[in-house]
Amino acid sequence: SSPDLVNWTKHEKVLDSVDVKWAKKAIWAPAIVQKDSKYYMFFGANDIQNNETQGGIGVAIADKPEGPFKDHIGKPLIDKFHNGAQPIDQFVFKDKDGQYYIIYGGWSHCNIAKLNNDFTAIVPFKDGTMFREMTPEGYVEGPTMFIRNGKYYFMWSEGGWTGPDYRVAYAIGDSINGPFKRIGTVLAQDAKVATGAGHHSVIQVPGKDEWYIIYHRRPLGETDGNHRVTCIDKMTFDKNGLINTVKMTNEGVTANKIK
Repeated sequence: SSPDLVNWTKHEKVLDSVDVKWAKKAIWAPAIVQKDSKYYMFFGANDIQNNETQGGIGVAIADKPEGPFKDHIGKPLIDKFHNGAQPIDQFVFKDKDGQYYIIYGGWSHCNIAKLNNDFTAIVPFKDGTMFREMTPEGYVEGPTMFIRNGKYYFMWSEGGWTGPDYRVAYAIGDSINGPFKRIGTVLAQDAKVATGAGHHSVIQVPGKDEWYIIYHRRPLGETDGNHRVTCIDKMTFDKNGLINTVKMTNEGVTANKIK
């Protein structure tokens, strides 16, 4: 956590695998959302490769954003492949009408599904479908979405996360249903700074048109594909609402105290 995006406090073991009985292999890619007086962490676990393996996307609950979080439903929320999407890299999005959706998927497929009120189940769309595919051109994993000036910005990662060409691309739509056509890349490796930049989040300064992108990247000269560092840089827009190419820096951002 941070009061200004520069000075950070580490909160250890906000979720422990011993508290998620079905998570036997790994827990990663946390996505936290606040609803009413509770905080919900959506996470991937076990890195399942087929429908015969237990694992998928889980949900944990806490009274504070720093936890401790406990398993919310005692089993995965999504434990199967749907439309070819591996159940990983979950992002929870609140639409203008208050409905919450989960957008997720690996293996170059992305799904969207509706969440019930207490985040314990997926509920069907009006046509009865449970999972709708929304995979744009180039998509690999790591989806995220936000609204700016009435437009829906859908972002994702491309390339391989262990390689140098991992990058972030985006599309813009008029609703959560898009259509989302790839516009271009906004974050990619920089030969002078780092490689493998991707799997990001976006935050907005409350009440202001100021935006930041938080992502992981690999230091220059690093050969271990698993070694990544978390970074933050500013994200800006042009007069037409398109995202400007993000300039990766070694300095990061200046202090911006959030009240």
